Formats: sequence, C-alpha cells, structure tokens
Amino acid sequence: MNIILTGFEPFNGSSTNPSAEVIKNFPVDSFSEHNLIREILPVDSVKAVAWLRESIQAIRPEIIILLGEATNRPVVSIEKVAINWMDFRIADNSGGQVRDQSVVEDGPAAYFSTLPVNLIHNQLRAAHIPVEISLSAGAYLCNQVFYSSLYYADLIDNISLCGFIHLPSLPKQVVEKNQIAPSMSLGTCMTAITIALQACIQHFPG
Repeated sequence: MNIILTGFEPFNGSSTNPSAEVIKNFPVDSFSEHNLIREILPVDSVKAVAWLRESIQAIRPEIIILLGEATNRPVVSIEKVAINWMDFRIADNSGGQVRDQSVVEDGPAAYFSTLPVNLIHNQLRAAHIPVEISLSAGAYLCNQVFYSSLYYADLIDNISLCGFIHLPSLPKQVVEKNQIAPSMSLGTCMTAITIALQACIQHFPG
C-alpha cells in the first residue's frame, strides 16, 4: 500500500513544529510492509502544493494523512472539511500572504475528508488521547494542502483515504514563547498518528 504522511516545517518564529517532529520520529518499522513516504513540507503556498500534486500523480497513494500544528488547540483535531478559500492571517515562510483567494479557481466549494474520521476519533478516545472532530481547518496552508490533496486525487480518480489532522503545540514551544497555552507531548502525538494510520489501513476498501 502506498502511503503519504506529511508535516510542516516550523513557522511564525517557532523553533519546531509538532507535525515535523512526528514525521522525523515516526515508527516506520511498524509499517514496513507498506511504501510509507514521509515528507516535511515547506510553509510555502506554492512549493507545498506542488510537491503534493506531483506525488499524488506519480504515486497514486491509497492513504494520505496531512499533519499540521494548531496553536492554542488543546486536543488532536481530526479535520472534517476542507474549504476552497485562502486568507492567510500571517505570511508563509517565503513571505507570501494570500488574501481572499480560492485554493482552486472554479473548484468545488469544499471537500469532506475521506479518512475514517469517526473511527479514528473513537480509537483515540479509547486510548485516552484528547481528541475532537473539527469542522474548520482554518484558511492558512493547512487548509490549502488539505483541499489541494483531495482535489488532485479526485482529478485523477485516485480512490484514496485523504485528510488532515492538527496537533497541539509541543511543551517546548510553550516554554520558549513564555506563554500560558495548551500543549501535548511528542509521545502522545506520535501515538495518536500511529493509531490513525493503523485505522486507515484497516478501513481501506478491499
């Protein structure tokens, strides 16, 4: 089975990103029977989407799980909906700040995640990991790559399980910023995404 698992590089002045740390430390040996492609995407609205478009077309993956950081969210957030809209509250790492623009001109207004969202949610709760089903992936790069991946998979009739999961900040980030804010350990984040991927493999048709 071909699987794409992505995270994002640090952004907005942070020294790290929980999604990137999960990608770097993911237990690949537990999924050795699959072709697991891990990638840390640039926080760049052009380059990130270009990598996903080319990879989806070339690999035609069965599973695509996209990860990102949701600062100030206290739980793992399984995103349900990707909207065809970009309105960046801050610039990306290349200095670009897209405002009031479609992700894909003339594309559908929205896509629903094709991940087994409820199954993942229930399994994380059973593992005592704080989790929610979110109805907003925002209007920054997280939503952009979420929408774009579903769009490009649909364009080539690639039947894949595709969706986005937001992770809370790491404790290290909260300490560095000297803030009172929620966080989650890297170990818990790793366990959550391992469970999510296992659920997708089990759920995949056929």
